[in-house]
Amino acid sequence: MQVSLHDVDGQVLRVGIRAGDKALPPLLLFNGIGANVELVEPFVDALDGREAIVFDVPGVGGSPAPALPYRPRTLAGLTARLLDQLGHREVDVLGVSWGGAPAQQFALQYGPRCRRLVLAATSPGHFMVPAKPSVLLRMMSPRRYRDRAYMERVAGDIYGGAFRRSPELVRHHLRHVRWSSDLGYYLQLLAVAGWSSLPWLPFLAQPALVMAGTDDPLVPAVNGRILAGLIPKARLVTLDDGHLFLITSAAEAGAMVCDFLG
Repeated sequence: MQVSLHDVDGQVLRVGIRAGDKALPPLLLFNGIGANVELVEPFVDALDGREAIVFDVPGVGGSPAPALPYRPRTLAGLTARLLDQLGHREVDVLGVSWGGAPAQQFALQYGPRCRRLVLAATSPGHFMVPAKPSVLLRMMSPRRYRDRAYMERVAGDIYGGAFRRSPELVRHHLRHVRWSSDLGYYLQLLAVAGWSSLPWLPFLAQPALVMAGTDDPLVPAVNGRILAGLIPKARLVTLDDGHLFLITSAAEAGAMVCDFLG
């Protein structure tokens, strides 16, 4: 990906763009909590010639912290203005984990600009079927991004799937981490506190692909069934993997997404 900085109404965003077929709408990705653009590269590499856009949200990776806290609604607006700068009127949107909240919000607020929607390992927000308390407790702190030994110990319990079966994958995953500050992480937690898409999911008009891992301790697969059941034009697919299947099963997940978008 080509990475550059963009000033969007005073907020600097670090943006990664993988060039692709200009005849197709680009795929805009909303990343997971604490995740910088490099962490999603294995999945982006698996896309079949489609342009991909991903950015570090304010306070994460190389994007400076915002002047004020934000919500999914304000992040969706910031994203729309970034797309204006990049010259894209219409995009396909993918949200993974925490990024599912701004992805759903963008699809609602900017319906004509969102052609298709992909929701991966995510939920309707506040009223989701939660993870076990032990998993949620570990997610309340960004320690796993700062302490590699700790991440290697807990990755299987948090993310399941391939990290449970092959712990050595954790080191491969960690080499992409670009940690910025604890503040950015806590701002992301605050941004989705109390947020829920449940009341308006039936009003989403876009065709949607909902993807869930069968061994996802963080976002149990039942949340995917809830999303697919409430979004009118949605279908659900499952992968035999954990929470980070976009990375650990990148080829399989990329093929599913390309087939849906194509």
